[in-house]
Amino acid sequence: MVSAVWNGITIAQSDDTVVVEGNHYFPRESVNAAFLTDSAATSTCPWKGTAHYHNVVVDGTENVGAAWYYPDPKAAAAQIRDRVAFWKGVKVG
Repeated sequence: MVSAVWNGITIAQSDDTVVVEGNHYFPRESVNAAFLTDSAATSTCPWKGTAHYHNVVVDGTENVGAAWYYPDPKAAAAQIRDRVAFWKGVKVG
């Protein structure tokens, strides 16, 4: 079982993550959406496509852009569609 924890709160937990470039991508349904807010930020990966971001909010503290996902990944990254990954101090393991 892999968990994503920030500020002592488990944001996501699953035994079905996909690891790409060292990052665990959690199935969307295993992520507690109550701790996510939308972000307008995007970035582009040459082989995965355009990443979109969520802010992670726990007890009123916001971690801007700490979660990302690819809503329409390129064919080479199809396995991460509908999955969310974390960084910026979110402990995954």
